[in-house]
Amino acid sequence: MIYGAKLGNPKKSILCKVERKVFTEEEEITFCSESVPGFCSFRYGLSFLVHCCNVITTAQRTCLNLTMVVMVNSTDPHGLPNTSTKKLLDNIKNPVYNWSPDIQGIILSSTFYGFVIIQVPVGYFSGIYSTKKMIGFALCLSSVLSLLIPPAAGIGVAWVIVCRAVQGAAQGIVGTAQFEIYVKWAPPLERGRLTSMSTSGFLLGPFIVLLVTGVICESLGWPMVFYIFGACGCALCLLWFILFYDDPKDHPCISISEKEYITSSLVQQVSSSRQSLPIKAMLKSLPVWAISIGSFTFFWSHIIMTLYTPLFINSTLRVNIKENGFLSSLPYLFAWICGNLVGQLSDFFLTRNILSVIAVRKLFTAAGFLLPAIFGVCLPHLSSSFYGIVIFLILVSATGSFCLGGVLINGLDIAPRYFGFIKACSTLSGMLGGLIASTLTGLILRQDPESAWFKTFILMAAINVTGLIFYLIVAKAEIQDWAKERQHTRL
Repeated sequence: MIYGAKLGNPKKSILCKVERKVFTEEEEITFCSESVPGFCSFRYGLSFLVHCCNVITTAQRTCLNLTMVVMVNSTDPHGLPNTSTKKLLDNIKNPVYNWSPDIQGIILSSTFYGFVIIQVPVGYFSGIYSTKKMIGFALCLSSVLSLLIPPAAGIGVAWVIVCRAVQGAAQGIVGTAQFEIYVKWAPPLERGRLTSMSTSGFLLGPFIVLLVTGVICESLGWPMVFYIFGACGCALCLLWFILFYDDPKDHPCISISEKEYITSSLVQQVSSSRQSLPIKAMLKSLPVWAISIGSFTFFWSHIIMTLYTPLFINSTLRVNIKENGFLSSLPYLFAWICGNLVGQLSDFFLTRNILSVIAVRKLFTAAGFLLPAIFGVCLPHLSSSFYGIVIFLILVSATGSFCLGGVLINGLDIAPRYFGFIKACSTLSGMLGGLIASTLTGLILRQDPESAWFKTFILMAAINVTGLIFYLIVAKAEIQDWAKERQHTRL
């Protein structure tokens, strides 16, 4: 059976299985997917599997942020032992180390350096080697290192730093290589749903960590946090190698109808051969620059809200640590919900031909940049309203998830063959934005505490508006000429 798609040639007729009817260019029918499984399909199941991988790796990376509180001896600067029985038993369950603030900072940031260094190599090799093997082995490595962190802490701080740096590199492989999956698994009008479903795992992971880490530390001890998340990652790794295949054509469990639907919808975009990367063309491409600057802008806001939300809550609401942890987790929950809804909404606009692809990308990017800027600027003026601050913090993070249907998947529109490499470069640009944002925010908070939050959110709004203007002017959604060469040779 044939499933058709009109992908770039408006004069090309397509055949629909449902009505066995040929549609012409006057009828803006883009996909005839009613006869294949939708949400309860294998491609959505794989997207959920990637979602779980993102939840686990994010949890493994961020749990140390909270366990560090009980891992470090903050009450006894000289580390003198307490010989009471209760204290000795507690030290067995929760070992305490004399790490200075500088050492703690190095440990916490070590994953960042591993994550950044690996981006470009992974973006390049993900288009050459098996994505299944790259993600599977990286997930396994990250999980094993999570299991090794408690004994490494007992041996010496240097081993913890090494484990965290290598773990960051492994998680960078998982986070970047996964986007190559959608080149062969995501029909063009389902990209928003599939990618938002998987990437929203990056938002759900911190929410779970903030909820359960404190409970585990109190009841079982902080080492169990790493053992639990590490064991979950190892189990998920087995499922990954069993269930995932690089190409739907090779998967033994997918239905024939779904396989034909996916492959026929991507027939003009997926190539089995590999050419050298058109680096010069990419550097000259304004749409690529729009994606990179858009990622820089998105991560600027995202990193500020991730790192400084607990501090903002503490300085304005004056709540205890447990309440702070709960309130800090709420934005992640609503961002996760909003991220999944964004994917559904963006693809709804496309499948019903309400908006073009570029209109959808620009609309959701505009919402993801402007709304957080507006709500963020309002936050410093709500210091007297408990519920107002909580609601607006949720709105800042939740509306930022609109970018999941915009700039963050735009690379799949303009160059599906090179999406992995473009995503790696744009993520590197985003990490640079996050690093600058966190550094400047820290300087502002130290130098001018009274008006620091107002300046921070005003600067965030200015960055968002500037990045949005550039994106709206130069962004494209058509496959670029430098990304078409192989398709021409195949046709």
